[in-house]
Amino acid sequence: QLQASGGGLVQAGGSLRLSCAASRIGEAINNMGWYRQTPGNRRELVASIAIGGATMYADSVKGRFTISIDNAINTPSLQMNSLKPEDTGIYYCHVDTVRRNLWGQGTLVTVSS
Repeated sequence: QLQASGGGLVQAGGSLRLSCAASRIGEAINNMGWYRQTPGNRRELVASIAIGGATMYADSVKGRFTISIDNAINTPSLQMNSLKPEDTGIYYCHVDTVRRNLWGQGTLVTVSS
C-alpha cells in the first residue's frame, strides 16, 4: 500500500529526496519512518517522525538527513544531503497506524565514491 520513490545513483556529497505514495490511509497514524536495508543485513531505522512532530535519526545520518510529513497524503518524505557511499541501500517507507503497520516496495539508493 506504500510505494517509495526518488532513489537513484548519486555521487558522494550529492542529495536525493525520497517520497512515499499511498492509497488513502483511513485511520489515525502514530508515526512514520524510513528504513534502510543492505544485502545480508537486517532492515534498520534511518529516521522516524511522530504525528506530533518529534523526530529521531540514526547516528550515522544526523545532521545530513531530514524527515518530514507530506500532510496532503500522510506519508513521510526524506531529504538526504551530503550522501556517503555507506548510505547505499534499499530504502523503505513505513507508516504505523492504530490498526496496521504499512510497508511498501523500496527504492534503491546508490552512492558512488
